[in-house]
Amino acid sequence: MQTIDRAMQIIKVLAGSDTKRWFAISELSKESELPVSTLHRLLQSMKEHGLIQQDLETKFYSMGNAWLQYGLQMYDTFDFVAQIRPELEKLMHEVEESVYFSKPIGLESLVVERIDCLNNPIRIYDQLGIRIPLNIGAANKVMLAHMPPKDKLKIVSSLVPENEHEAFLQLLRGVQKLGYGESHGERTPGTSSVAAPIFNHQNELIGAISVGYVNFNVTEERKSFLIEKVIEFGLRISRKLGAK
Repeated sequence: MQTIDRAMQIIKVLAGSDTKRWFAISELSKESELPVSTLHRLLQSMKEHGLIQQDLETKFYSMGNAWLQYGLQMYDTFDFVAQIRPELEKLMHEVEESVYFSKPIGLESLVVERIDCLNNPIRIYDQLGIRIPLNIGAANKVMLAHMPPKDKLKIVSSLVPENEHEAFLQLLRGVQKLGYGESHGERTPGTSSVAAPIFNHQNELIGAISVGYVNFNVTEERKSFLIEKVIEFGLRISRKLGAK
């Protein structure tokens, strides 16, 4: 178990940077808080399994191709590959903005699909695989709003300051009533998003679709159009998955 824990410490360092891909062993040692002597043995084993790769010239390390292989295999098992993605593509063409599909995982969400509009030179870009706390963003709030009360309270208690619990829960009640969520400048100034929940055949929440856009000079008419479309496609996708 200790070996797995240490390997995951290394992977979290390699995967955790938006700007840096290759790391020297000294950097890995510092960031993972593991001694270099331990890293040498562990990195060699991980390299043999394709979990990491090493540049022959610099001797720096990065993520291995095995993660891509396993990720694509897992991706292919998701229902949204066959049923949700075509709808996301239709939504993207209608709104001419970047669209996303996110899934809740514990206290966070995971962006598992993104389709960009090539006709739009200004794009809202959230990296695939990025994890976002469930109290931040339109997609996360709409998912949180539609979770079972017990799960919702537990997550809010973990992520939101105690003196803000009631106000945040009130916000979530409004989101649930409206059937969509909004976010304005929470993660990136000048950007907004709208989102709607997705349910499966058992009417269980499985995720959310969202539309990201630059909010500079966006009219109320345009904003209403985006909300209307994300709700429409949220219902369409849920019906395709058997929700009633």
